[in-house]
Amino acid sequence: MQQRKSNTIQFFLLYSCLTCTLLSSKWVNAQRNVFVQCPNKMYGWLTNASGTVGLQQQPVIYFNSTNKTNEVITVDSTKQYQTMDGFGFTLTGGSAVLINQLPTSQKLALLNELFGNDSGSIGINFLRISIGASDLNSSVFSYDDVPNGTTDTLLQHFSLAADTVDLIPVLKAILQINPNIKILGSPWSAPTWMKSNNATVGGSLLPQYYQVYAQYLAKYIMAIQQQGIPVYAITIQNEPLNPNNNPSMVMQADEQANFIQNALGPVFKSNNIATQIWLYDHNCDRPDYPLTILNNPNAAQYVTGSAFHLYAGDISALSQVHDAFPNKHVYFTEQWVGAPGDFASNLQWHIQNLIIGAPRNWSKTVLEWNLAADANYEPHTPGGCTQCLGALTIQGNSITRNVAYYIIAHASKFVPYGSYRIASNMINNLPNVAFLTPQGKKVLIVFNSNNTTQAFGIQFNNQYAVAVLTAGSVATYVW
Repeated sequence: MQQRKSNTIQFFLLYSCLTCTLLSSKWVNAQRNVFVQCPNKMYGWLTNASGTVGLQQQPVIYFNSTNKTNEVITVDSTKQYQTMDGFGFTLTGGSAVLINQLPTSQKLALLNELFGNDSGSIGINFLRISIGASDLNSSVFSYDDVPNGTTDTLLQHFSLAADTVDLIPVLKAILQINPNIKILGSPWSAPTWMKSNNATVGGSLLPQYYQVYAQYLAKYIMAIQQQGIPVYAITIQNEPLNPNNNPSMVMQADEQANFIQNALGPVFKSNNIATQIWLYDHNCDRPDYPLTILNNPNAAQYVTGSAFHLYAGDISALSQVHDAFPNKHVYFTEQWVGAPGDFASNLQWHIQNLIIGAPRNWSKTVLEWNLAADANYEPHTPGGCTQCLGALTIQGNSITRNVAYYIIAHASKFVPYGSYRIASNMINNLPNVAFLTPQGKKVLIVFNSNNTTQAFGIQFNNQYAVAVLTAGSVATYVW
């Protein structure tokens, strides 16, 4: 019986492949997410566990009225959850340096591949950048550094000069390709003269500088917007419970609530700044942190939602916060791939926990960490991350696409801003998530965590398509 079922599946797939070949001249994929309007066709893209196949389009699959498998994923577009803001990376200062040093034609081709909307692009639609230096800049700086022992409470020395060399030019080039890309800004530290230890590592923001720092962040948003770069949202502090990075700054939940309520929120309001304020921006093991602030209505009135990383805890923490405050959003904003990385295990963990897990727990974004690093995982600050594998390795004019590139691409290429997460049932060893795009396309991302190849059905409106995934592979299906 099992052999007969296997033969039936193989015949069906062979028939589909042959039919696809015969009809291949009759369909066009001239742009991302643009397909011939044929209701019985499903298109798929595959990345396998070894990385030898990366986001490769597969033969067309056909719907019919008969189920041919034991395992069926049913997609229901009438059950809709959160809308998606986007998928992407952090464009660190170091990433910008590496991209900007490429020859002009190669740089523009790469940026179009990353941020464009044609068939050869992966359609990244959300970027995170650092406000001042992150640990993946070559050196530490803020926008108002003054000699040790002095202060600048009037922010007379405020300047974006450090970002004008590489980051801002790259952002402007990206906006030429995708004017609608959303940008999240995150500070790693306030200027040292505002901090309790007068140092770039650790310390906390002194209360007497809350108003000045709020003005500093407002000034940053207005200054970069004058460069033609809109800031969609900011988080208040990257990893506020991490005192060890360079730069870094500790900000406890009650301090963040005080800062929002009495400084940042009113300053944004008085300056008519529409940029959203997101809380926390740290690990899933401390949902009590954002909940503490959201329970304070005087602070929460200024807040759009809470941002998370997953270096500790469980992705279900996003649902915990969402369920407590369903009128506030949750976002996933950072996860690194540690160098040198293992393609198969990294692909599995990130797809299951982030691409699938985060949206299933109400996240509106999924952002991986650094977009690019060189072959030595540089640049970084002294004391910054020495093993952060970029989505791209850029060494001179050579570009290598690493596992994080494919992790994000399996969603970003097919799920534009404004898509809804929709219902799909979870099956053992076939975790998945589904979306409905503004164009009416259904998108299903499936990972095969089995140790063997798995055939399964995809059901939509009482029609079935048979898909086959090798062990450890991820596929995105669109119809």
